[in-house]
Amino acid sequence: MVFSSMIFLWLFLPLTLVLYFASNDKIKNIIILVASLIFYAWGEPKYILLMLLSIFINYIIGLILDKHRKHGKLILIIDIAINIGLLGYFKYYNFFACNLNKLINNNFLSLKSIVLPIGISFYTFQILSYVIDLYRDEIKVQKNFFNFALYVSFFPQLIAGPIVKYRDVEKEISKRLVNIELFASGVRKFVYGLGKKVIFANTLALIADTIYSYDVSQLNTPVVWLAAIAYTLQIYFDFSGYSDMAIGLGRMFGFHFPENFNLPYIAESITDFWRRWHISLLTWFKEYLYIPLGGNRKGKIRTYINLLIVFFVTGLWHGASWNFVFWGGFYYGIILVLERIFFKKILDNNKFKFLNHVYVMLVVIIGWVIFRVDGLKNAFEYIKLMFNFNFNNIYVITPQFINIKNYIIITLSIILCGPGQMLINKIKKCNSLKRIYSVYLETVVVSFIMIVCIFELVASSYNPFIYFRF
Repeated sequence: MVFSSMIFLWLFLPLTLVLYFASNDKIKNIIILVASLIFYAWGEPKYILLMLLSIFINYIIGLILDKHRKHGKLILIIDIAINIGLLGYFKYYNFFACNLNKLINNNFLSLKSIVLPIGISFYTFQILSYVIDLYRDEIKVQKNFFNFALYVSFFPQLIAGPIVKYRDVEKEISKRLVNIELFASGVRKFVYGLGKKVIFANTLALIADTIYSYDVSQLNTPVVWLAAIAYTLQIYFDFSGYSDMAIGLGRMFGFHFPENFNLPYIAESITDFWRRWHISLLTWFKEYLYIPLGGNRKGKIRTYINLLIVFFVTGLWHGASWNFVFWGGFYYGIILVLERIFFKKILDNNKFKFLNHVYVMLVVIIGWVIFRVDGLKNAFEYIKLMFNFNFNNIYVITPQFINIKNYIIITLSIILCGPGQMLINKIKKCNSLKRIYSVYLETVVVSFIMIVCIFELVASSYNPFIYFRF
């Protein structure tokens, strides 16, 4: 079940909200816990047992760790091994087995029919943050099993984040207050996210997916650029839209989740881009991998190595593919090291800031091609075609790409992924315009977005979601 499905919008969410607000405070957590388990089981009935097993094991380990602090490091190591082991088996076993067999030229390990459980990367990281913070004595142990299960499985951020640390919601799990203002802000946030997903990401996905379904030999330079730009916009509106919906849903139930995107496409360096993109994931890696490795405290060389390690793991976290390994560990890892060595200073001192944006977007667009195209060799072929100015195969540019709707969506997407949002933020902060926008205009805008989304969902069954893969 996805947030942008009719069954979620018209059955699951309204029913859950009615039951939640009609119940007394003692069973509110049980209501949303049961709803979360139903939400997960809707798409993964088999793997709900895996999630419950993971919840139970880590709940018990948390209690043991709290009582036996002198053996804390050993307990933590065991817990990390269990969680990474489960994630590794389901996500990376076939990748490892396939590459090992090729390396030794022997079918040493047999491949298995493993289906990746939805959201396992996200809830595993949330669990690890709880146990690690408990070991660090930064939080108190959660003795209520149902409250711990709710933290791990809460449906708004269960399958695609943002990755919420336990300390961020520790108090709200036990006690929270939902007033009209918070609920209304949650509804607005949710509708904005829904609009990003349904109006923009779905249309852009159809363009990108159709073009990438062709063999590269059938394409030309303008078409592969169209696909690259469409996917660059799609992944932003898809993922940030889903994050906005999750944050909005959290507010409706009294939770305050951290923002996950901060206008990444207006960044002036790749370092700046990664401070703005998927913030909860990079914050997680910073706190639980980069800093424990030594961060930037052990000299320049060690800092560069730590950066490469973090982005190698970031790439691998996204999937069991050499595309992701190269995209994270080599492509972005090396660029970030080069920026730290010297290039960031050049960018900071550059008076023509628009050139910084050109550089960032060029790097990002090429990066998304590596991220999107199946097979690393195939990705390089697409990138090569982007820069060899091949205008043959014009027949590939069909009316399905060149139409008024697509022109409007792409133009609005470019505006709204940066400049448009900056303008809206300025309006919200301006005292003379704030009331006019928030009381009158925003109500009209939100209502309009919701109506358009309904029409789009009714008219089209094309509703993919990128981050289900991870």
